[in-house]
Amino acid sequence: MSKINVVLYEPEIPQNTGNIARLCACCGASLYLVGKLGFSLASKYTKRAGLDYWDSVDLHKFDSMQDLYSEFQNSTFYYLTTKSKKLYTDIKYKDGDFLVFGPETRGLPDEYVRKDTAVTIPMKEGQRSLNLSNSVAITVYEAIRQNGI
Repeated sequence: MSKINVVLYEPEIPQNTGNIARLCACCGASLYLVGKLGFSLASKYTKRAGLDYWDSVDLHKFDSMQDLYSEFQNSTFYYLTTKSKKLYTDIKYKDGDFLVFGPETRGLPDEYVRKDTAVTIPMKEGQRSLNLSNSVAITVYEAIRQNGI
């Protein structure tokens, strides 16, 4: 059974985080919240979006990406961005990989976008981005398709 890790770097919208938490619970993925959150985890919107799945989520909170890297030094991190040409489907995901997503309104900082493990989900030219929870679902299920859960 393969395990994927989802990282939300400075998420801003509680409903997205709640939806992603529910997805992680259903898929057995771990959820890492990194940096400053744009909401409280106690928010009624976050709780409502995650419904009664919160107890099933393998949830972790880190103050910074550096702290996360220190904890998982031998892991591979993939950075989802609209600024890459490499497709998320071109990656062979493996057990323990991390999928990193940026804040809804500004995406990942350039320092992550420039990494050779930055990947994108294709979409029609001229559109800004997909919804965060949809992007997480698309990439997590690609990892599941490749490896099972």
